[in-house]
Amino acid sequence: MSPPALTPRIFEDEKSLGWALASRIVDGVRRAGWQGRNYLLGCPGGRSLLSTYRALPKVVAQQPVGLSPLVVVMMDDYVIQNRSGYLHVPIDAHYSCRRFATEEIGKPLAHLPGAPGRDRIWMPDPADPAAYDRRIADAGGIDLFLLASGASDGHVGFNPSGSPRDSTTRIVELSTPTRTDNLRTFPEFDSMDEVPTHGVTVGIGTIAELSRSAVMVCLGAEKRPAAERISSPRSYDPSWPATIVTEIPDAQLWIDPLADWREQSVTAR
Repeated sequence: MSPPALTPRIFEDEKSLGWALASRIVDGVRRAGWQGRNYLLGCPGGRSLLSTYRALPKVVAQQPVGLSPLVVVMMDDYVIQNRSGYLHVPIDAHYSCRRFATEEIGKPLAHLPGAPGRDRIWMPDPADPAAYDRRIADAGGIDLFLLASGASDGHVGFNPSGSPRDSTTRIVELSTPTRTDNLRTFPEFDSMDEVPTHGVTVGIGTIAELSRSAVMVCLGAEKRPAAERISSPRSYDPSWPATIVTEIPDAQLWIDPLADWREQSVTAR
C-alpha cells in the first residue's frame, strides 16, 4: 500500500494543536517583519480553528512580536440578496463571518502591538467577488492558509462538492450538507429554514494558486472520514473539495487522536 499523500501530524488534543499552529503563525509574522513585508493569513470561520485563534494572543504575549505585518484574509461569509444584488448578512448576526473575524480573531489581539484593525481584516465583497483574488495576488499571495473540511461533503470555505479546480472568489448556492454542518457550527439556528442559502467564498483556484503553504485541521471523531479522504489523493478530487490542500506546495494535515482513522482501523482489528 502506498503512503498517503499527506501523512497526518497528530497532536495530543485540540489545545496543543492550536498552540503549535499559533506558534507557527507567530514565527511567520516575525520573519515577514524582518523582511519588511506583510504576512497574509488565510482564515476560515467556524469551530475547527478556534483553538488556534484563542492561542494566538497568548503565544504573541509569550514570544513578543509586533503584529503590524499580519493581514487576516477571511475565506467567506453568508450573503443575502436584494434588488441590486448580494450583500453581507448583518454584522451583528450570530452567524456573520464578519462578526466572527472581529470577535474571535481581531478583538483578542487588539491589546497587542501592531494588532490588525479593520483595514487588515479582509473579507470578500459580495458586490465584486472577483476583486478579492486580485487584491490577494497584488499583496503577494497568502503565506499560510488555515483550512478546515466539511464533515459530510468535504466543502472548503463554501465550495460545494463538484466545484471546478479553476474556480475563483464568487457567490455560491450552499449545498444541503454544508447548511446542515452549519447547524452544528452555529447552534443558535433553530432549523434549516434559518440557515442562509447563499454565500460569498474564495474559490478552489484561489486557495491553490494564491497560497504558499497550508495546514488542514481535522478535529474530533466527526472529522475522521474527512481526514482519511484528504490524506489519500495526490491531486484535487472535486467530489471532496478539501482535497485541494494536496496541491499546495507546502501542505500539512494536522489532526487530534479522535480524527485518526488509522487508529480506528488498528482498534477494529
